[in-house]
Amino acid sequence: MKQLRTWLRLLVLLACCIAGRPAVAQAEEAQRQVLVMLQLPKAHYRPDGSYAGSYGAGVGRQSRQQVAQSLADKHGLQMSSEWPMPLAGVDCFVMRVPDGDRRAAADVARAVAEDRRVAWAQPVGLYQAQGSEQEPLYAAQPAAQQWHLAELHRLATGRGVRVAVVDSGVEVGHPDLAGQVVFNQNFVDDRPPPAENHGTAVAGIIAARADNGAGIAGIAPQARLLALRACWQAAKTDGGQTLCTSLGLAKALYAAIQQGADIINMSLGGPDDRLLALLLDQAQARGVSIVAAQPAKGGPFPANHPGVLVVGSGPPLPAGTLIAPGRDVPSTLPGGGWGLVSGSSFSAAHAAGLLALMRELGGSRSGGMLLKTAFVTTGQDRIDSCATLARQAGARGPACAGLGHTAD
Repeated sequence: MKQLRTWLRLLVLLACCIAGRPAVAQAEEAQRQVLVMLQLPKAHYRPDGSYAGSYGAGVGRQSRQQVAQSLADKHGLQMSSEWPMPLAGVDCFVMRVPDGDRRAAADVARAVAEDRRVAWAQPVGLYQAQGSEQEPLYAAQPAAQQWHLAELHRLATGRGVRVAVVDSGVEVGHPDLAGQVVFNQNFVDDRPPPAENHGTAVAGIIAARADNGAGIAGIAPQARLLALRACWQAAKTDGGQTLCTSLGLAKALYAAIQQGADIINMSLGGPDDRLLALLLDQAQARGVSIVAAQPAKGGPFPANHPGVLVVGSGPPLPAGTLIAPGRDVPSTLPGGGWGLVSGSSFSAAHAAGLLALMRELGGSRSGGMLLKTAFVTTGQDRIDSCATLARQAGARGPACAGLGHTAD
């Protein structure tokens, strides 16, 4: 019996190591990856442009694959995968610097980019979520108290609006999120999307159910979520951070556009990235509103991208950053519970939810315009949720006297 217990302990320990390894290895692997972009021909120049068949497109793709393999061989790289992106006009080939090769991915990318057959090449960047989770309280503390949601929900609940949560995994079976997620996909690895703290908390603030008599009420409880896992939660022994790669983020943004997202929430920060910037431009050109957290770590992007609404949790903040609740905010956490979360990640989620209410009321699509003008603010750029919605609704709007904004 004693021997059996010993074996069980060893099996549990082994299972934990195996489960934790992908999260650690993902960051290490990202440092060795290079994205090589080959230009796709314009639609009317493609060999199959006038035909219903796909023979010409297949020939063109085969030619690009041969070019990519030639580039990999020339620069001593290993081919990993291919990702055609018609929306961006490129075919993306993922290559990696071999193990034991001491070259930096950024240096390799610059060398590859000098080849005139290449549209551009770039290393894969790392991004970090802009928030922290405290120990779960498992207490029903509705977020409705923060922004007077009872009053706002008499006018709008986000019905029919699709909000993409580009983040870590969302617990789609959580009591406050059951039925709220209409699309759930993992762009980090090939496993089913797991339930993770950061993504689950962001999703709950945006669209937790308001009709189940438990937990919290989301800002837009009848919005529908696209849970796009582009980030992962590292083990506490590795810092417990929520990290993302530019490749995972690019795939998630591409999916958000394809799935018809009205709003994309990106509660993260990292280095400037040409591919991600191109996809944000494509999204905004289609009328998608982009919300980002004011970065405190990781890097300035996507908060520094034109047209992106940047939200933080309190002063001091850079000029142009809006303020929304982001300290000790009750939200959903994995395991079917609730807890308090803090950080600009969750301020951005509040703004994304409020945008969903505005979209339901017929708010104009943002295009490339700065979203800040859509919100009513008070001193220090705090979002006045009630006044914002009242202005959007016109004569139908609620009386804002005594409501206004609340402290963060």
